[in-house]
Amino acid sequence: MGKPTGFLDYPRELPMVRAPRERTQDWNEFHAHTDDAVLQQQGARCMDCGVPFCHTGTLLAGMASGCPINNLIPEWNDLVYRGLWKEALERLLKTNNFPEFTGRVCPAPCEGSCVLGMNEPAVTIKNIECSIIDRAFDKGWMQSEPPPFRTGKRVAVVGSGPAGLSAAAQLNKAGHWVTVFERADRIGGLLMYGIPNMKLDKRAVVQRRVDLMAAEGIKFVTNCEVGVNYAADALKQDFDAVVLCGGATRPRDLHVPGRELKGVHFAMDFLHKNTKSLLDLEMTSRDRHGAGVPATAPLPDGRGSASDFISAQGKDVIVIGGGDTGTDCVGTSMRHGCRSLIQFEILPKPPDERAPDNPWPQWPKVYKMDYGQEEAAALFGADPRTYCINTERLVGDDNGNLKEIHTARIEWGKDATGRFTMHKIPGSEKVLPAQLVLLAMGFLGPENQLLDKLGVEVAKHPNGTHNVKAEHGKYQTNLPHVFAAGDMRRGQSLVVWAINEGRGAARECDRYLMGDTVLP
Repeated sequence: MGKPTGFLDYPRELPMVRAPRERTQDWNEFHAHTDDAVLQQQGARCMDCGVPFCHTGTLLAGMASGCPINNLIPEWNDLVYRGLWKEALERLLKTNNFPEFTGRVCPAPCEGSCVLGMNEPAVTIKNIECSIIDRAFDKGWMQSEPPPFRTGKRVAVVGSGPAGLSAAAQLNKAGHWVTVFERADRIGGLLMYGIPNMKLDKRAVVQRRVDLMAAEGIKFVTNCEVGVNYAADALKQDFDAVVLCGGATRPRDLHVPGRELKGVHFAMDFLHKNTKSLLDLEMTSRDRHGAGVPATAPLPDGRGSASDFISAQGKDVIVIGGGDTGTDCVGTSMRHGCRSLIQFEILPKPPDERAPDNPWPQWPKVYKMDYGQEEAAALFGADPRTYCINTERLVGDDNGNLKEIHTARIEWGKDATGRFTMHKIPGSEKVLPAQLVLLAMGFLGPENQLLDKLGVEVAKHPNGTHNVKAEHGKYQTNLPHVFAAGDMRRGQSLVVWAINEGRGAARECDRYLMGDTVLP
């Protein structure tokens, strides 16, 4: 620790972000960079604790506590404080394949378990992480590093999200020939099409990393759905091992009258089509003019794009679901120019400070406004979230178009077994205008077609979710040569957990292929 009194001398300071009204006029990242001097001060706030909980990476009360990929946070914080940026980069890359992703979209469980956070604002770990890797790319330090030798083994990775990319990167480092199959037209999975551009730039950040991986020898195959236009049996014939990283892509549905009306969509359909439309439009502009043009809200309705995106322009929008996906739907709808926006949350509003049953170092379940809520509040005057509300039915016009949503307020209590259950509050019914409802209520697990064709066992759970049956830490399915990682194995989770599992599955796959492994 370079400055023992750093946490006393410097307050927590986050980078400036563009004003909400300004940033909703385009699709550019709203993140800003922090001056070096400020970053060094923020690094000095790290106390290098005797037990640094920030990189423990465990589960407490069902939530992440500390960094799931065990980033060496105190070490690179100290190196940044000392101005040793290259050394900080080396420490960061020892545990994290893609800090430019986690530094932007991870909710930072490391900060939730920061020891300083017990009684002071936590160290700005996430911002320092992102600054290290962005500086490395800007300075040209990130160069392709193909493995010095090849084992001759061929591995297929199915799915190119964060789990698939991290598995591919690690297996390639071990010297195997790696092919990544992606059914979409672009590589990245959730990173490309599940997270909006203003949160994670696709060309400047995601594609930049994909290009670097391709230069290191990884083969990417797009528009290829294994089990559909590439036979599942071919995986056994063409590859020595397979790593399944297809994600948990089956969304939880809303089972109420009127669900079939036009104007009711799953959140991922909305987000995927929006980003594809944006990228297609940018590609068309580059083809015509030789250079990209900034996209502005709203996107032209279907013009210049093959994706025919779902527009929120001029509509009363209801987002059902209070998680990150719901927030992304809010931010995207704001950029389309929606007329009004309300976000439903079935749970109660979190407290402003930790509750007694949510002690440090658990993830702090406290009230906060994310970027989407900040933008909606700037335009409409208040946080768009409504808590303890349930959807009872959807009503349409004579042409089958959604026109309104019928709701009721609920309250939560414990039943005789001690389980929390919800009860409708009599007389709380309310009708709201809505021409677009976006369902962001989570995911049930992976799609089964490929799993069935391969003969991979699935574990089903009482809550209706399911995932590939493979032990954490081993990642091997009932088929010895087939491994599974990420949301496909553990269920819907964080990007950083996907990276953790992709790295772990690569390690065990390498052990299977070679009899031993040098991968961490």
